[in-house]
Amino acid sequence: MSRTPTKNRPYLHVYVVEGEGETAFWTKIGAAWPHEDGDGFNLQLSAVPLHGRLVIRKPKPHVEREVGQ
Repeated sequence: MSRTPTKNRPYLHVYVVEGEGETAFWTKIGAAWPHEDGDGFNLQLSAVPLHGRLVIRKPKPHVEREVGQ
C-alpha cells in the first residue's frame, strides 16, 4: 500500500544534478509531499542516481506556450 498521495500535485520536485553552473544537467527523478504534521516529507523516486547530487525544489508555475513559439 502506497502512503504517497498520488491524487495531489507534488509540493516539491526531486532532481539529480550533474555538473556545475551553466553546464549542469538536471534530470527530474521524483516528487515530495509534506507529512500531515509538517515535520517531514514522503519522497517518491522513479530512479536512484549513482552520480551527481539530489536537489529538491518547489515546482515552477506551468506556463502554456502558443503553437509556433
